[in-house]
Amino acid sequence: MEFKHNAPSNLRLGIVLARGVLPEASLPELDLRIAQRLLGLGQGLSPEEEQFRASVRDVFRNGSYKPTGRGKPASEYLLRTALEGNFPRINSVVDCCNLISIENLLPISMWDVSAAHSENFEFRLGMESESFVFNSSGQTIELKDLIVGCAIDQKGSSRPIVNAIKDSMGTKTGPSTFTVAAALYAPIEEGPFGSLEGACQSFVHLLGQTAATTKVVYTLLNPGQQAQL
Repeated sequence: MEFKHNAPSNLRLGIVLARGVLPEASLPELDLRIAQRLLGLGQGLSPEEEQFRASVRDVFRNGSYKPTGRGKPASEYLLRTALEGNFPRINSVVDCCNLISIENLLPISMWDVSAAHSENFEFRLGMESESFVFNSSGQTIELKDLIVGCAIDQKGSSRPIVNAIKDSMGTKTGPSTFTVAAALYAPIEEGPFGSLEGACQSFVHLLGQTAATTKVVYTLLNPGQQAQL
C-alpha cells in the first residue's frame, strides 16, 4: 500500500496501517488511558499546550482556507468534549484514534481501506469544487485549499476521502471493518508530550490489542516523500 505526501511543507504526516482489527473488542488499557487523560485535563491546557494547539491549527492556513469556527481541526472538538466530560465512545478502533488525538493534541483521520477501493493514497490541497458528504444527514464539506487525503484509482485520478476536520461518510469504519489506515497531521515542531513518532508508536500499540492477529505498522512522511506499507 502506497502513501504520498504532496501537501504543504509545514505539515508532517504520521501514517498508521492496521490489518485484522476487531472494532468491537474490549480494551482495558484503552479504558484506563482515556480515564487518566480526562483526569489530567481537569486543570485545562498548560500555556505550552495552548501554544502547540495554535501551531497545529496554523498548519491548515492554506490559500483561502481558514481553520476557524466549524473549520477548526477535529482535535479541538475532541478536546472540548473531553474537557466537558463528554468524550465520545464509538468502538475500540475509533476510540484508540480519539485517545491518541487528545493525548497529543493532533487531528487524526481514519478510514476503512476496503471502503476506499484503493491501495494508493496521497495527501494534497483540495481543489476548486471538490467536496464530500461527511454524515448520515448528507451534509457536505467544501475542500478547496483544505489538506485532504485521497484515494487514487487505477487511472491515476485522486478522490478526496478524509481531512483533519471531517472524514468522508463513505469510508468511515464500522463493525465489519477489517483494515484501517490513519493519518496524524502534525506541524514541523514536536509537541509538548513527545514526538510524532512516539504518537504513532502508541497508536500501533493500542490497535495491536484489538485482536491477536492484528498487524500494525507505521511510517513518517515529510513533504514530498512517499512510502510503502
